[in-house]
Amino acid sequence: MLLPAIAGAAQPKFKSPEEALKQGIGAYVGGYYEIAHPALEAAAASNLFLGQYYLARLYADNAGSHTDHAKAYILYQRISDEYTDADPDDDSRAPFVAKSLTALAGYVRSGLPELGLKPNPDRAGEYLRYAATFFNDEDAQYELAKLNLYGEPGEIDIPKGVHWLSTLSQKGHASGQAVLAMELWRGKLMPRDPVRALTLIAVSLENAHPSDRVWIEDFYQNIYCGSGSSTRRQVTGLVADWRERYGRKPDVRDRSGLGTLSAEAVRMCQNGEPVATFEGGRIDAVTGATVGKLPPLTEPPFLKGGATGGFGGGGSDAGVMRDVSTPDPAGNPQER
Repeated sequence: MLLPAIAGAAQPKFKSPEEALKQGIGAYVGGYYEIAHPALEAAAASNLFLGQYYLARLYADNAGSHTDHAKAYILYQRISDEYTDADPDDDSRAPFVAKSLTALAGYVRSGLPELGLKPNPDRAGEYLRYAATFFNDEDAQYELAKLNLYGEPGEIDIPKGVHWLSTLSQKGHASGQAVLAMELWRGKLMPRDPVRALTLIAVSLENAHPSDRVWIEDFYQNIYCGSGSSTRRQVTGLVADWRERYGRKPDVRDRSGLGTLSAEAVRMCQNGEPVATFEGGRIDAVTGATVGKLPPLTEPPFLKGGATGGFGGGGSDAGVMRDVSTPDPAGNPQER
């Protein structure tokens, strides 16, 4: 059984850098950051690729006790510089390099005062485009889509943004599906289509990674509550089909124990109607206590401040660069 680290205790010793890496990743994935930190430090100090990558992730995590964005930036930059030409088809490190480039873009765009790094949106865009096109990284494509739709004047390119969101939605990328659903609902950047909007946000909610669930639920609630009975009836028949075509269950376990749309209370529409989910072609009512009513959809919170180091995904995570779909480190030949 893993035990929390004791303050002032001697630093643990490992049989080998590989053993440190194994323990570090296991502890990190399990949420035991105090145990993961010294193990990943030991692995990174021995130049193990995944040790550097996961140590960067640990430093970049605002929810942890070892947050250090300067150290995270340096590690991400080292990975990006040394492995920028990793073959996406033949090098198992390539997906991690893409994630590093995407995270690096967030830091470069925001700047890091502690390192004297000034904001450089153009350079950040280059990192994202490289990760999105050369490595075909979905999270980089998602960040590019948001820049194209909601960025600075020189970054706006609506057709490209819609293209990325459409591509991601077909792949089952929950965040991309949610933003596209919102735009289909609003009808400002593309023709309004309430049926497709509600269908897509329903599928997105089922696909959602735990770290994105709250803001996707916000979008779902607003679209669901704003839809009439006729729209909901049409969507009931479409969700099952779209679930098969565009569904993708999140690959990270939800440790909250709350489940979808059940944050110990039930979301309510402004008219007092419980927010329901579409399951198996029918609407399952959700029961429980009420929560505060949400305002109508407004401009998305993307790119509007937040923690140093990223673009954010929306809602409470706005401004925080997340690593939504970290590759599986198991079986990496470079770490054997």
